[in-house]
Amino acid sequence: MTLSTKADPERGFAAVTILDGGMSTALEQQGIEVGGALWTARLLADEPERIARAHRDFFEAGAQVATTATYQASERGFVAAGLDALEARALIARGVTVAREARDECNAARPGLLVAASVGPYGAVLGDGSEYRGRYGVAAWQLRDFHGPRLEALAAAGPDLFAVETIPDLEEAVVIAALLDDLGVPAWFSYSVRGDETCAGQPLTEAYAALAGSRTVIAAGVNCSDENDVLGAVETAVGQTGRPAVAYPNHGGVWDSATKTWSRARPLDLDLVDAWIAAGARYVGGCCGFGPADISALAGRVAGDGR
Repeated sequence: MTLSTKADPERGFAAVTILDGGMSTALEQQGIEVGGALWTARLLADEPERIARAHRDFFEAGAQVATTATYQASERGFVAAGLDALEARALIARGVTVAREARDECNAARPGLLVAASVGPYGAVLGDGSEYRGRYGVAAWQLRDFHGPRLEALAAAGPDLFAVETIPDLEEAVVIAALLDDLGVPAWFSYSVRGDETCAGQPLTEAYAALAGSRTVIAAGVNCSDENDVLGAVETAVGQTGRPAVAYPNHGGVWDSATKTWSRARPLDLDLVDAWIAAGARYVGGCCGFGPADISALAGRVAGDGR
């Protein structure tokens, strides 16, 4: 399986892989109201065809990876919504199945497309904005009990890799990295950051150093963070891990955990992307606020075709 289209012999990294954008954004552009405790994961039960359409739209826009609608999917969340544990696991797996089916539909025209199983932080299921704060006040064993079953369910469904994303806290990262190594599925791992710290306030040097010994983390970096904080995070990630970086910021603005909305969003400054790639970013896309049209513009910039 090849993730590259252009080699970079100087750094020894593969070429740039274009990621997709925000699943919630693509669904909102379809007229779907996204919200509630389950976020986009609700549609795995109610309207999986909407999710499949979003994946296809991103692929058609130039994305090479479909990130599953499982960021907020967990046994705990689905059970709280009235399902039993077996039903919860089935829905978590469905997130991968839906993405794989969309990938297979698009592979005829664009071979080599991938499916990344999204794994969000513990704070995402709380629905109180703590995914951007960390420091949950829970023990490591509680984080293992939360993440372990969902990782197993996702791995069993056969994704190409994991997308561990928006992790705000070094302590949670350590737990997840150990679970990833137990499963043996490759993963990219991205923190949510502010400046040169995680959102929980730990130095990024320490946060990325904690991933350096992982056997399964193939790239480390940053997502759902301000575009102006990406370059520093990419440089630190590459320096501490020796691996390529992943970079997919949000559209800027402020997250309101009460209304579940972003304010003061702005277009991505595509001029910044060149520096991310020069610093070692090899997986580049968008997070909240990025729809298929934004990914098309990003793919055009990376390809140099002025799309």
